[in-house]
Amino acid sequence: MTKPRVVVLDYGSGNVRSAVRAVERAGAEVELTGDMDAAMNADGLLVPGVGAYEACMRGLRAIRGERIIARRLSGGRPVMGICVGMQILFARGIEHGVESDGCGEWPGTVERLRAPVVPHMGWNTVSVPPGTSLFAGVEDERFYFVHSYGVRSWDLVTNDRTPDSHQPRVVWTETGPAADGGDRFVSAVQNGPLSATQFHPEKSGDAGAQLLRNWVTSL
Repeated sequence: MTKPRVVVLDYGSGNVRSAVRAVERAGAEVELTGDMDAAMNADGLLVPGVGAYEACMRGLRAIRGERIIARRLSGGRPVMGICVGMQILFARGIEHGVESDGCGEWPGTVERLRAPVVPHMGWNTVSVPPGTSLFAGVEDERFYFVHSYGVRSWDLVTNDRTPDSHQPRVVWTETGPAADGGDRFVSAVQNGPLSATQFHPEKSGDAGAQLLRNWVTSL
């Protein structure tokens, strides 16, 4: 049986070798590259991201990564973002007083979390809506987070004419109890061919490995 081909998009954002290895273990044939043709023709595209929002967008634009993502999605071809690779899929980010435009695949703003302890770092649970196949078998597991910024509201409006397979499944996580000043943010989204996680599945043990297998199997 032929393995799905996945490109991990190389645009200068941190150490991506762990993501490559994790997707390989999930059952894919993986190439790390910023080449547009390779990224367009792969069965799946994984967009990693570490560091500042503005720097990641600058690196992405340098290889026309925002065009790659948009063109793949217009053809219904799967894309998955991880950590800042999820954040840049939204309309804009505000970090250290710098406002930057993102890819705009989803409306919404990435902003600093409003919690007593930032960064939000370590293992945490997720609240998964029914029908989220990306989380099949790991709905009640913990995943590994390390971030100070996130999306605190979901602004995409859909209607009854949107096919169920393209209805966004939005996953939420809380940094802690609201009574103690905890904040709530979008920790993952499954929306037709576009999926993303704020946490690092490649650092999330067996649960993260299963989530990546779910994605690779869907390609």
